[in-house]
Amino acid sequence: MIHADLSPQAFEQARAFLSDLDPDWARLVARVGPCLHRAKPGREPFEALVRAVAYQQLHARAAEAILGRLLALYPNQRFPAPEQLLATDPQLLRDCGLSARKLATILGIAQARLDGQVPTLQQARTMADAALVERLVSLHGVGRWTVEMLLIYSLERSDILPVDDFGIREGYRRLKGLERAPTPAQMRVLGEPWRPYRTVAAWYLWRA
Repeated sequence: MIHADLSPQAFEQARAFLSDLDPDWARLVARVGPCLHRAKPGREPFEALVRAVAYQQLHARAAEAILGRLLALYPNQRFPAPEQLLATDPQLLRDCGLSARKLATILGIAQARLDGQVPTLQQARTMADAALVERLVSLHGVGRWTVEMLLIYSLERSDILPVDDFGIREGYRRLKGLERAPTPAQMRVLGEPWRPYRTVAAWYLWRA
């Protein structure tokens, strides 16, 4: 089953659900307030993956600056097509601030879109979470976290818990007053009771 409902009504249901889990969750939800998560449902998976790669291991402002310089190479367009990225002088792309590793990953994503490995938005909407993860993590430099950002922000999937994200694990540590944050494997087990609202749970943990 595909859980893809990030409507205001779903947020309210998730908020009530999480508040009923235990007193710690109730305090966190009350302190943070209503879920204000905003998806970008019009983005093609190709664009979403490229943007997610740019954000890997960087502060948001640094990533936005890199993306701004990249987009400036293609005036009068919202986002370049895969063919355009592949035809651009690699040094121009490096000059935007992309590392050699990230540039190789982005060009690989562009080629994979042309080859059909990266699905269109319409195709992706019909694919289950696990199927998309399995299909896309085979791309060089694309990890599970990158695909999960696509699932959350472009496909509006409402039951995604990015257990590899430090912010998620640290948020849980603070939520429960633990000395150490759980490992990704432990986080996956701990998050099972939060189904089918794990995306909203992640949003609150990021703010813990």
